[in-house]
Order: sequence, then C-alpha cells, then structure tokens
Amino acid sequence: MSTIMTKDGNRIFYKDWGKGPPIVFSHGWPLNADTWDEQLFFFASNGYRAIAYDRRGHGRSSQPWNGNDMDTFADDLSSLVEQLSLKGAVLAGHSSGAGDVTRYLGRYGAERVAKAVLVSSIPPLMVKTDANPGGTPKAGFDATRAALLKDKAQFYKDLAFPFFGANRPESKVSEGVRDEFFVQCMQAGFKAAYDGIKAFSETDFTEDLKKIDVPVLIIHGEDDQNVPIDDSAKMSSKILKRATLKIYPGAPHGLPVTHRDQFNADLLSFIRG
Repeated sequence: MSTIMTKDGNRIFYKDWGKGPPIVFSHGWPLNADTWDEQLFFFASNGYRAIAYDRRGHGRSSQPWNGNDMDTFADDLSSLVEQLSLKGAVLAGHSSGAGDVTRYLGRYGAERVAKAVLVSSIPPLMVKTDANPGGTPKAGFDATRAALLKDKAQFYKDLAFPFFGANRPESKVSEGVRDEFFVQCMQAGFKAAYDGIKAFSETDFTEDLKKIDVPVLIIHGEDDQNVPIDDSAKMSSKILKRATLKIYPGAPHGLPVTHRDQFNADLLSFIRG
C-alpha cells in the first residue's frame, strides 16, 4: 500500500492515479478514500493526477488515540502534499473533509494550491452558539454520540438514508450504494469516529475562510439533511474572497454519488477555467 508518515509518526494511506496537474480529494466522516473512486477514475482518465487518502483513524490509515481533530487533520494533509511534492494542486473536500481543506489553507496558505472545492461542506461552523444562532443545537450532536455508542452498526445503516436522500420518496439510490457506505463507515476506528463528531461540529472555520485567497468552488445540495445549506455553504460563500456557489436543487449530502455526472462536469469546468 502507498503510505506517507505524518509528523507524529502515523501512517496515512493514499491512492495516486494518473498523471498531470494534481487534484487531492479529502473524504468526509466516517468514510475513506474509496468514496472518491469514481472521481479518481474520471479525472485520471482526463489527464489529471488524482489523489485520495484515508484520514487518520479511517480506512487503512493508522488509528491513533490522539489527533482526531481539525488541526491535526490539516497537518496530515500538509504532510501528504509536501511528501508527494505537489504544486499547483486543487484541493477538494467533502463534508468534514472540506474542513480539512479549509483548515489546511488557513494554517499553511496556498503556496502549493491553485484552487479549492468545498462540497457539502461543514464550514464555517455547525453547532449553534450565540454567534451562530442558525446552527444545530449541541444536543443534536450529543444524540449522535449516544447513538454511536449504543449500536454503531445500526447507526451507520440508518445514517445512509438521509446521507443519500434515500428517505425521500423520489430517491433512486440503490441498496448497493447504501451497503458500500456502511462498509466504509465500519472501517473507521471507533475513537476517530467518536472524536470526529466534536471535530466537525464544534470547529469554527471562520478565520480560516477569511485567509483563503485562491478561487473556491462551493457545491451544496439544497436538500442536504446532514449539513443544512443555509448555515454552511451560503455563509461560507459570503466570507470567502473568491467564491463561486453552485446549489444543486433537491440534492442530498452525498451528491458526489447521487449527482456524479453533474458534479464531475462542474468540477472539471472549474479546474480548467
């Protein structure tokens, strides 16, 4: 397996397909790089070097007790970018993976990055606070932690339905897609999955967004049941200096799967533009 070593001695698994300008894909909680396989194939087939990695604690990467937080996730992404000697890269993150991209750019700048893509993304802040009154109350995330502790397998099976909008009457999401989601979730380390809830819900990315000066494409589903669009994409697009917001009518959180062709085409157009 292809791996790099992080600054604190953990191994990060990655896939590296094709040749050309690099695109790095960061997956969301609690999945792994396999969720990007169709995008890796598409972009590698169209003249790009397509890279996806398992975040620490997920998939085939190390499962340490510590470091399951956004600062460390960003440090791991930096280690990957540096050790693969990437320059002029496009960083694309889905959900909490978009948090990794945002925090990376806030901490390390854009010396090695040309553009960024935030998909169904968690920034600027998910949890409800006095400064973020439209956020989700912390009790909702406490309930997620409780459900994970009670029966993680059933929790992941249930999560697939809102994730892909499979609980909507017009949904055409297959059982196979939901099964693949379940398998990826079950590969995540339990500590990383538990800590990840705090990381994606309570991390404030506002100051990171303000620092980003490269072009950013924001893609979000209008019917995202996991990260509601009003308190995420619409707010981030107003904070970023050079943002383009694309809203997919009726699309769920997992739109790179449910709206794959549209998503791939929009991403390719943005990269080439």
